[in-house]
Amino acid sequence: MVSRVVEITRARCHLARSRGFMTIAADGVEIERIPLDDMGVLLCNAHGLTYSNSLMTELASRGVTVVICGRNYLPVAWLWPLDGHHIQALRMRHQLDATRPLCKRLWQAVVKAKIKQQQETLKCLHLPTAELDKLRRSVKSGDPENIEAQAARRYWPLLFGSGFRRSRFGDGPNPLLNYGYTVLRAAVARSVVTAGLHPSLGIHHHNRTNAMCLVDDMMEPFRPQVDLTVTCLVREGQEKITPETKKTLAQVLIMDMNTRQGTTPLQTCLQRAAQSLAKSYATGTPVMDFPVCPGANAMSWMKSEDPRA
Repeated sequence: MVSRVVEITRARCHLARSRGFMTIAADGVEIERIPLDDMGVLLCNAHGLTYSNSLMTELASRGVTVVICGRNYLPVAWLWPLDGHHIQALRMRHQLDATRPLCKRLWQAVVKAKIKQQQETLKCLHLPTAELDKLRRSVKSGDPENIEAQAARRYWPLLFGSGFRRSRFGDGPNPLLNYGYTVLRAAVARSVVTAGLHPSLGIHHHNRTNAMCLVDDMMEPFRPQVDLTVTCLVREGQEKITPETKKTLAQVLIMDMNTRQGTTPLQTCLQRAAQSLAKSYATGTPVMDFPVCPGANAMSWMKSEDPRA
């Protein structure tokens, strides 16, 4: 079963545990309860929320990622379990012992997968992909020429026009992208920890102030699914953060993806990618498992013609 992303947006609520449920209360009155078995990510995105320690402990034991958001829908704190996998210590040792050449080859695979998904997003939107295809084929071990950035400089103007600048604090579609990436990042964090890997030990990102370097590495090939959803929302005139757009962006995790094993929800693809990374660390050989392209339910967003044509 695909786990739910549960977001709390109502101010001054109290979250607690009652048997197998998370209860939500306002002014001392219970207003909703959600089965803990259904939860994969808890997004806390409201002022004045309080939580019981019993609930936080139970969520951690179940591997549910808890994300506390601040301004502009960006995460400011995370909760994830210390014991994510039965052979966690061994997998973290393999992760620590990974050689520089292996990490460079893994990053090459990540960048090529990201550019491939950017191409697929452009295809869904009836936009040209030839330049990105050429760049993808030229990515070398470790991406020393920063092909990832070169692809981004061509990709974003095609999606949102030549005046668009991707920024965590920008206007336009940026807040929608921020929210979608927050949902995605939480799900990737859960997959990484569940695979027994340490989220701070990145393949490519190495920032001592970032506790989620590996998460930020592994989410790169999946960002284009958020981009596709945001572009569709913008084309439909939905350019603001609203309950409706939040719900749509949260559903990115259940978007069908075509894989070598068949059609699979994106959330399952995240788990496969994390497990394949753990296997790569253990064997010393890159065997990354990323999806091929969006499935039919992603394509159903699209109109037959590009409205800007």
